[in-house]
Amino acid sequence: MTDNSLLVSTDWLHEHLDDPSLRIVDATVHLRPQKDGTMTMESGRQDYDAGHIPGAVFADLVDALSDTSTPLRFMLPKPDQFASAMSALGIGNDHCVVIYSSDHVMWSTRLWWMFKVFGFDNAAVLDGGLAKWRGENKPVSTEAPTHQPAQFTATFRAELVAARDDVKDALEDSGTCILDALPEDIYRGTSPIHYGRPGHITGSINVSAFNLVDPKAGTFLPMDALRAQFAPLMKEDVAHIISYCGGGIAATTDAFALSLLGKENVSVYDASLQEWSADPDLPMESDA
Repeated sequence: MTDNSLLVSTDWLHEHLDDPSLRIVDATVHLRPQKDGTMTMESGRQDYDAGHIPGAVFADLVDALSDTSTPLRFMLPKPDQFASAMSALGIGNDHCVVIYSSDHVMWSTRLWWMFKVFGFDNAAVLDGGLAKWRGENKPVSTEAPTHQPAQFTATFRAELVAARDDVKDALEDSGTCILDALPEDIYRGTSPIHYGRPGHITGSINVSAFNLVDPKAGTFLPMDALRAQFAPLMKEDVAHIISYCGGGIAATTDAFALSLLGKENVSVYDASLQEWSADPDLPMESDA
């Protein structure tokens, strides 16, 4: 990729639509807030069918790319499950991949992180997603491509995935920073939205994934503005960062932005607050 190894522009993608080595992936999911403070999830397949970037395939993050054997939502699939899904979509290890969403960029960064976890580094996010693409009157299609099945081999990178015990250990480790990617009111516990217990993991700092993109354009903030958001984490004495959110989705946007800034020592707590808040013995703080 010649635009940016992690983030590509709509113009770059438009110029490369006919590149046979390119695979474009729509990763749209919608979260719907409920009156009781919980969220329901809805596949973005209908969005895709109504109109997508030409040549794009649809990645089902709700079922095909989640471990549905656990009651926790959006947990990483097993490596062979991910590899099989990618192969069926026509994505092999020799392709380059551009991911977009018609909703918040966190769905794109979730799939980007999954690719990275499974040993694939040639994936990028479309800056501004489908909204920017449509806003520029670039072409859309309702036809699904007919890519031949490919061969994708997954190699699991355990260091990119944090479990509950890793977070517990980090509470006693001055070199590890726990990063909350949720909106500030959820972090503080003052929002009606929660994940079982209001507030945040004790000692974590808050850099909301929703503050990393321009609210109108949907594009990532300039590098200087991103660096300012993450200033406490850019210090040399921060040896490791564990990013979390409600269910491991927004946390990947923080991880992605830190990668843009060259900070690679980042793992994502995949189960996040949906697991942590359910255990009353695990420490949390709240302003409520």
